[in-house]
Amino acid sequence: MTFTDYLGKLKGLRAAVVGVGISNTPLTDALLSAGISVTVHDIRPRSELGEAASRFERQGASLRLGERYLEGLNADVIFRTPGLMPSDPALMAAVGRGAVLTSEMEAFLEVCPCRVIGVTGSDGKTTTTSIIGELLKNEGRTVHVGGNIGAPLLCKADEMHPEDITVLELSSFQLMTMRKCPGIAVVTNLAPNHLDKHKDMDEYVTAKRNIFINQKSSDIAVFNFDNDFTREFAAAAPGKALFFSRRERVRDGVYLEGGTIYEAGEGTRGAIMQIGEILLPGLHNVENYMAAFAAVRGLVSCATMLETAGTFKGVRHRIELVRELRGVRYYNDSIASSPSRTIAGLRAFNEKVILIAGGKGKGVAFDELGADIAARVKKLVLTGLTAGQIRDAVENAEGYSGEPEILMRDDFKEAVLAAAASAREGDVVLLSPACTSFDRFRNFEERGNVFREIVEGID
Repeated sequence: MTFTDYLGKLKGLRAAVVGVGISNTPLTDALLSAGISVTVHDIRPRSELGEAASRFERQGASLRLGERYLEGLNADVIFRTPGLMPSDPALMAAVGRGAVLTSEMEAFLEVCPCRVIGVTGSDGKTTTTSIIGELLKNEGRTVHVGGNIGAPLLCKADEMHPEDITVLELSSFQLMTMRKCPGIAVVTNLAPNHLDKHKDMDEYVTAKRNIFINQKSSDIAVFNFDNDFTREFAAAAPGKALFFSRRERVRDGVYLEGGTIYEAGEGTRGAIMQIGEILLPGLHNVENYMAAFAAVRGLVSCATMLETAGTFKGVRHRIELVRELRGVRYYNDSIASSPSRTIAGLRAFNEKVILIAGGKGKGVAFDELGADIAARVKKLVLTGLTAGQIRDAVENAEGYSGEPEILMRDDFKEAVLAAAASAREGDVVLLSPACTSFDRFRNFEERGNVFREIVEGID
């Protein structure tokens, strides 16, 4: 079914689009252009939607905006923004009345004409998705990268060809109601995350399972052997399960042994590369590459893997080197919105770092992070709503005896400047917050960009 066919099936139905975001905006335009009755629901007031609100109205849409935006939600098909949980009472009531609940991404999987590789996980999914995209591009394939990153893909589906490949980063929120799976699914790892929105860890894990649980027997799922949750996922995979591991030699997949990455399968193994040939720092990025290599097995040559690993500089806001000034290196890891992500960032460096952390929590404990900070940080600068919680976790960590010194700063800029003032030649200053940005910033990108601006303004 093409996207044009999909729109044709909606003719005569009432559609509701909940959330005017990056992906739902072109979707709304497409629905209205096809002559479909659309009501747009958004919690923001009209003044914050700008021209989009007026454009939708000119095309015939009705608007339900502001705090009571879900009142009167009555449609035949509802396109949910990922940030709104399907358990929301208004959504559940509409479904109870017969509405079909879906999303832009679910619709895309229905109409995509080419092979799809989907990536999810608590950490590393953006970098792994990007690596897979780079590998395929460098192999000469036409690649479309989207989902949680890149441009929305649904409205471009009719321009794609069967020989293309689409690579999607998929969040737990996107996966919660997903019924159709990508032909190649990757789960990088699982750890407590987004528990401020998911009702419990079981709901979060179940959402992640949806990336592979309805695959066909001919499909492939790639799992992290070193993670308890994802290792157990393999038994439930309908298709072929591949593992990647940096701790164990796996029979079918990709693993690390003695500083060399190997590919294994059907009783054979072959060396792919030495980990020193990977430009991105940290063992977590070695894991990201191993996951990507397993996903593209048979699609990408070893020569292309070597070329990509040696040239790919990574993704912005993910241990991104912003500047080196007077022998001090400043890294932006604003994407680290969970304790496990910050732990991975700390472990990417051989030396102890000056860490800037804190923000809005996700309901995840900081105990493990506290222990890593005590062992791997030379000075800690805390800011944001969770500053006190992180300080307590560090001070209560086993082995903590007053080091690292902890500085508390109310203002984000003051926190960055305090870290810079503490740095000496050879030091690393790392922004890796372990929390979301929503106490001060619209998103982690804005937080990272502000960090970059502050650092670049230091003279």
